[in-house]
Amino acid sequence: MLPVTLADAAAFGFFVLAWVGYTFFADKLSRGGKNLMTVMHAFRLRWMKQMMARENRVQDVTALATQMRSVSLFASTTIFILGALVALLGAVDEARNVIKDVPFAVQTVPGVWEAKLLVLLTVFVYAFFKFAWSLRQFNYALTLIGSAPMPGETDKLDINSAAGRLARIATLAVASFNRGVRAYYFALAALCWFIHPYLFLGSTALVIWVLYRREFRSFTLKTLTDPLGDPASRTEQ
Repeated sequence: MLPVTLADAAAFGFFVLAWVGYTFFADKLSRGGKNLMTVMHAFRLRWMKQMMARENRVQDVTALATQMRSVSLFASTTIFILGALVALLGAVDEARNVIKDVPFAVQTVPGVWEAKLLVLLTVFVYAFFKFAWSLRQFNYALTLIGSAPMPGETDKLDINSAAGRLARIATLAVASFNRGVRAYYFALAALCWFIHPYLFLGSTALVIWVLYRREFRSFTLKTLTDPLGDPASRTEQ
């Protein structure tokens, strides 16, 4: 059995609960409320309805392809990070010597150090799967665009149904991408575990605060929801 300290166990437990809890809150409990995901879904729905009225849909395919390139970049980067972490498993002693010189760093036995690396490895494996699934969903969205009815081919009800389905698939793709990026945030917090468990705990709390601020209280969200597109206009009038 690994000689895990109480501080390490508490920090890791908080990390897992914070990640799972925030994901459940942001993706499930807040559904239908005012956050970036729900607001942007409304814009995607409007986009797809406008697309249905156009015969030339090259610009729509190009816009989705641009988003796919961003996801592909993250997926490729994650592969490189996973390769580096696997290589680091074979050089634990050298890595521990580097961390040892960091001020306030807690000395950890090799077994626990490898366990921390495996946690970090798991985080990036999770991120890769989310990015890969996001890419597949964007591909499905492109297929739906290709099969979408042309203007005048069907009634308004079918057009709205097709637009809603397209917007939903695109939103699901973005949600998967968002979860992958969120894993990167938590991976940064997990890096602090190699220095000190209390720093790990504090950085996890900081990540939750940053994510909440950006998804629920950001200036970007206020701009998107303000009727004039300028949240400052309400205080200026």
